[in-house]
Amino acid sequence: MPSQDGMNMCMFMQNTLTRLMRLPLISVALIQGKAIGGGAELTTACDFRLMTPGSEIRFVHKHMGLVPGWGGGARLVRIVGSGAALRLLSGALKVDPERALHLGLSEETLLSPEESGSLEEARAWLSQYTEGPASVIRAAKQVVTAGRELPLEDALRTEKDIFGTVWGGPANLQALVRRPKHK
Repeated sequence: MPSQDGMNMCMFMQNTLTRLMRLPLISVALIQGKAIGGGAELTTACDFRLMTPGSEIRFVHKHMGLVPGWGGGARLVRIVGSGAALRLLSGALKVDPERALHLGLSEETLLSPEESGSLEEARAWLSQYTEGPASVIRAAKQVVTAGRELPLEDALRTEKDIFGTVWGGPANLQALVRRPKHK
């Protein structure tokens, strides 16, 4: 494959995974089995990662004479820190569910190793973050995306603007009528 073909594929995949990461909804990667190479990079574009027993994430790029090119390396640094990212990339280390939890690469290890059971568990886990007014969940995701990607002053301005879209909106007015008690 000529170098330009590799660069074109790299740019296409960076663009695709960046679009996934910036979706105005909460995304979760459910790792069942092995997420290796490009699959490992894909998991880093999701907001959360859940693993099933016996699954693994592994950045095997060095065994192919490569480094991540789809943005997985840069996103991995933001998820686990530079030292852990360097160990995972230069060592092509297998990351099992326990190690993933320890590194912050996974949020939880599900109980069920079977596909249908783990999918239901993942849905239940995700529902705690997606229940409620869609406009507020979307706004929260936009605030986090701005905080992650923009310089602080720009992120603060963006947060203020997003706040303005929900202040006085239906969800805010309904909450005021309910007068929720915060525990």
